[in-house]
Amino acid sequence: MSVAPAYAASAATTPPPLAAEDIVLLGVPLWGWQIVVAAAGVLALVLLARTIWNPTRRSLRAWALGNIVVNAGIAVTGATVRVTSSGLGCSEWPKCTPESFVPVDTGHAAFNAAVEFGNRTLTFIVLAVAVITLVAVLRTRPRRRDLLRLAAIVPVGVLGQGVVGGITVWSDLHPASVAAHFLLSMVVVFVTVALYVRCREPQGRPQVSAGPMLHALSIGLLVVGFFLLVAGTVVTGTGPHGGDAAAPRWAFDLPAVTRLHSALAWLTTAGAVLAATIAFRGEARRPVRVSSLFLLVTVVLQGVLGYTQYALGLPEALVVLHVLGSTLTWVAICRLYFSTTRLVPPGQELSEDPADRRDAESAPVGPAPGR
Repeated sequence: MSVAPAYAASAATTPPPLAAEDIVLLGVPLWGWQIVVAAAGVLALVLLARTIWNPTRRSLRAWALGNIVVNAGIAVTGATVRVTSSGLGCSEWPKCTPESFVPVDTGHAAFNAAVEFGNRTLTFIVLAVAVITLVAVLRTRPRRRDLLRLAAIVPVGVLGQGVVGGITVWSDLHPASVAAHFLLSMVVVFVTVALYVRCREPQGRPQVSAGPMLHALSIGLLVVGFFLLVAGTVVTGTGPHGGDAAAPRWAFDLPAVTRLHSALAWLTTAGAVLAATIAFRGEARRPVRVSSLFLLVTVVLQGVLGYTQYALGLPEALVVLHVLGSTLTWVAICRLYFSTTRLVPPGQELSEDPADRRDAESAPVGPAPGR
């Protein structure tokens, strides 16, 4: 696949790089403060993790929700790295420079080094949430193998993200590796949504809990939604925000790939409208109705934002907001998909009674007191 040459004109107008230690707050380099903040965040999570010893459905869902937030959030901060041209603020991996793990004498502007290093330190918080959730699932009694599998995938995915991030740096931000970095985050988000939904349900086998047409539509939206994400990464790899002035770009026609991305977005919007119509007219379960409405609102707002940023020439702030909208749209698609099925214990049939929708979220899922 052909790659366009680097933007020589942009590189020529780039101001001379500053050493990272030029940014000093209260006598401490900025990277030092970033390490302190990341360490404090991990420590706070550990202190909050006392709930893992006697987990309830509510506390387990809270940690599962935390996984969704941090994994989606780091994709957004990654977009911030890209639009600020900070992708090579740390030119090596796992070290920041060949001589140092922290951004000292990086050869890039101090701001760029701080942005990239800050995004790297956030990985420790994402990994901490994943590990804490895994321990909480291990503490449940009786232990659920289905939740354990999901919870184990998340930290593995986070570590995999680190490896892909290293490849991205080593390839000088090749658009293919940047795209893989983002798409892997979305795969991990899919698993976190599954964990969030399933941890409030009893152990069992999944049964369709919505009409067959709505369930099939949710599967179709899942497929189209992922292709929409892929098309978005192609637009990103062709557009002006490569993460660094010297980063290679794909030589596709930007209006053409944008139209493809737009067509998939319109298809997703049509699917969301149809899903919401079926859910509300067919008196689907409340989680299905809420999920379909959330998807419809999210995809409409995302479409408005997408056309706005394109019309304004892809301003940096709107690009970051568009990535946030992409992650929220993906979360909404995943949530709709999982809401159309429920786990049902063996020997039981799924009830359509409204009482079936109520969950004892405060009921303990760990060992009973005194046992």
